Amino acid sequence: MDREMQLRHLEQADRHIAEGKRHIAEQEERIADLACLGADVTEAKKLLENFYFTQAQHIQHRDRILRELEE
Repeated sequence: MDREMQLRHLEQADRHIAEGKRHIAEQEERIADLACLGADVTEAKKLLENFYFTQAQHIQHRDRILRELEE
């Protein structure tokens, strides 16, 4: 893969990470709000766990691109 394409992928990975941070923060806030109301937050927490997992994948992908760019 050429360097220009890797840089485009890096930009995309950075966007995904930023979006993931926003989704995680919003979901954490929703869970806190629901918990204050005494609502069952089980499913909301499961979704948050999925967000954490996806975010970790985005970070791993970005890190792999960075390593390849350093080579």
